[in-house]
Formats: sequence, C-alpha cells, structure tokens
Amino acid sequence: MYTRPVFEPDRAASLAFADARGFGVFCAYDGGKPVASSLPFCLEYLSDGTPCVSFHVARGNALAALAGGTLDNPSVKSSWLLAVNGADAYVSPHWYASPDQVPTWLYQAVHLSGPVRTMTGQELAGHLDALSARFESWLVPKPPWTTSEVSAGRREAMMQAIVGLVMTVEQIEGSFKLNQHKSDVDHAAITDALALQADAGSQQLARTMRIMRPQAFAAETTQDNEAVSLERSV
Repeated sequence: MYTRPVFEPDRAASLAFADARGFGVFCAYDGGKPVASSLPFCLEYLSDGTPCVSFHVARGNALAALAGGTLDNPSVKSSWLLAVNGADAYVSPHWYASPDQVPTWLYQAVHLSGPVRTMTGQELAGHLDALSARFESWLVPKPPWTTSEVSAGRREAMMQAIVGLVMTVEQIEGSFKLNQHKSDVDHAAITDALALQADAGSQQLARTMRIMRPQAFAAETTQDNEAVSLERSV
C-alpha cells in the first residue's frame, strides 16, 4: 500500500479499524493471475499476541485450493492480502476555505497480509459460531441467531460445502486520508460540506473527521451557543 506518513495510522488503530469492519477483499495469486473474493471475517489473536484472521469460502471457490499447509503441517507458506475498506468520498476544491485547492478523495483503508492455512473441522465449527455471534451482536436487541437452530444434517452439509481458512497477519498497512495536513479552518469546511452530502460515505467521513479534530470546530460551537443564548433572550 502506498501511503504518506501523515495519513498512516498506528498498528493498534489499523487493527481496530479492520476488526470493526469485519468484511474485506481476500486476494491470492494462483501462479497465473490474482484471485479475490469479498468475505466476512473475525480478527483474533494468538497466545503470543500475533493477530490472525479467520474466514471461510465455498469449497468451489478458487481461493480454497491456494491456502498453504494446515495447523499440524504449516510448512507451505502462501502469502495473501486482505484489503479492508471503509467510507470514501470525493472532495471538491470549492469546499475549502483556502484558495488554490485541487480535487481529492478521502478514505480509510487497511491492508493485512500473511500466510493462510486450512482450518481443522473442529476449528471450522468454532469459527462459524464466532462469526455468527459477532454479526448477530450488531442487531441487538434482537435475540441472536445461533447455529444450534440449524438441524444437524443441514449443519453437516453446510460444513462440507465450505473450507475454513486462517491468515496469520505478518504485515499491517493503513491509510486514513482525512485531510490531516490541512488547517483547522479547511478541515472544518470540508467536514461541514461532507455532512451536507446525500451519500452515506460522505456523512460517515464527516462524523469521523469531527471526532478526530474537535478543536477545528471550537469556533462553530461557540457561535452556536451564542445563537441559542440570543434566541432565548428575545
């Protein structure tokens, strides 16, 4: 990944971002061309603190045959890339407070890479439980769906139709391009403009940018408070 130092998050922030998203594009090389699939995943940690990513693919997916080694025999190493993308948005030069600006695109993205191995059957069962529990938790207060609601025959057929995989993360790269190199005035101007856009990506980035640099909005908050006080006194 290419990124300028000013946009580069630290290791903890990159992993937290990937964990919060839980969905990305897994990429491998089959010797002749790249192969990729968009998949949900769980980010976990080994006993020594090494991050690993657990996921699964359909047995017919070309990625299934590209993993190297197993838990008992991890000698064959096949390095993959997981690209995790967040919100993104176009920025018009007209939105800046300062003159002489150019168009740009803001975004958040993290790349994780490392060797991938095949899960054991026991690992796969635990992975499916963990994956469904993770995403069902997003739907609270709805009672969570669990794999126990599926008949034994259906569950066994499902597990036979998929292959569980684990990436041991060896490299972590991130780029949170959110106008960190711009002045507070320009940062606030772009954030306010993004908040007015109709698409969810622009609005999400506006919320993120407001939280990451609250001092840029101090003047706005003061003006809002003064306006409210004036209204109440009339």
